[in-house]
Amino acid sequence: MPDQKSATILIVDDAAENLRVLSGLLGPHYRVLAATSGERGLRVAADTPKPDLVLLDVVMDGMDGYAVLVNLRENPATRDIPVIFLTARNDAGDEERGLLLGAADYIAKPITRAVVLARVRAQLEAKQARDWLQNQNVALEAEVARRMHENDMTQRVSIRALAHLAEARDPETGNHILRTQGYVQRMASGLQSHPRFAATLTDSYIHLLALSAPLHDIGKVGIPDSILLKPGKLTPDEWAIMKTHAKLGSDALERAERDIKMPLAFLSAAKEIAHWHHEKWDGSGYPDGLVGDAIPVAARLMAVADVFDALISQRVYKAAFTYADAQAIIVEGRGKHFDPDVTDAFLNGFDDFVAIAERYRETA
Repeated sequence: MPDQKSATILIVDDAAENLRVLSGLLGPHYRVLAATSGERGLRVAADTPKPDLVLLDVVMDGMDGYAVLVNLRENPATRDIPVIFLTARNDAGDEERGLLLGAADYIAKPITRAVVLARVRAQLEAKQARDWLQNQNVALEAEVARRMHENDMTQRVSIRALAHLAEARDPETGNHILRTQGYVQRMASGLQSHPRFAATLTDSYIHLLALSAPLHDIGKVGIPDSILLKPGKLTPDEWAIMKTHAKLGSDALERAERDIKMPLAFLSAAKEIAHWHHEKWDGSGYPDGLVGDAIPVAARLMAVADVFDALISQRVYKAAFTYADAQAIIVEGRGKHFDPDVTDAFLNGFDDFVAIAERYRETA
């Protein structure tokens, strides 16, 4: 039996004698509350602290026990409180009705001490077990959420560390990875309802794009400083080497995925972005000369984001373009360099692009 006074029992009965008898029986073991009507019982049940169990008379003036039970079950604050019906009726149909409405048990009057104590104890123990299990589930859910958050943050930090490693080789890029990440996410969100992209650009996929976008230039780690940091125009041979950074990046991510012997969705998106973000809609890009829809959606989004950010950023070999001039160049590339619909998404969200650029602009 639960410890004395550890549980609260509400008795609802419009007969004072019944309340006296039940209170005397249960009082030595539990905290007992009493209500002389169904309406009063509902108010007490919803009050704090809520009872752990309700003993409910079926036949009462005004609101009968069935109506009280229906109201208890409809109220989120009381729907989980177990209810034992008390009744002088011995009709099987009455018992069935009560159980169908959600009663936990049924005690026939006249009551006997042993039966009441046994039934009450059984229902309280069952409730304790349910409460314990619920608390365990809540704790488990919280722990799972904590670990998922921790894994997500570990993933983000690892990605940022790799991206910053590439960035360290090319210090002029600064906040480039943050800006392009924001651009990609904004364009993808703007294309979610577009018939060509709706099936691909789900919320989860956009999350993966934003997560993996910083790795688009990870392959630059493999480019010699003499080429990567050259202030002047690259020679044809140097340009050929520079273009290998796309495949170098995707190959590195591919090897990392093989090492863990398990495909990761964000790495798949990252590989597509790294490998093909320099492809062009008309097939004149690199490394594979893909045309149109053969270019993965993730890479098409990054193509616009990467070029726009390169245009508005100062480099040793060029001054920064104005936002308006950069916009005009992107428009000029519509249907040639860039997917027309992706270009339109860029134009529709252009003010947001500028806001992202300003938020993460370079500081001296």
